[in-house]
Amino acid sequence: MNIFVGKLNYATSEDDLRQAFEAYGAVSSCKIIMDRFTGRSKGFAFVEMDDNAEATAAIDALNNTLMDGRTIVVNKARPREDRF
Repeated sequence: MNIFVGKLNYATSEDDLRQAFEAYGAVSSCKIIMDRFTGRSKGFAFVEMDDNAEATAAIDALNNTLMDGRTIVVNKARPREDRF
């Protein structure tokens, strides 16, 4: 399952994020989205977990919790819409 993580602290690292999700199961990938011009985090990320039950547990446990001083939003990622 692909999981969206929003409202991240700009200082949060991919390792920090991976560790938080690994408490609930195996993480296959973790990617913080970066601004291509500034190289700074855009404040959101995508985490992939192969086991849907583990992913659902992580979403339920981590949504609206504090991470690095910010309340994060965690939910199932929606497919990307085509932009013209």
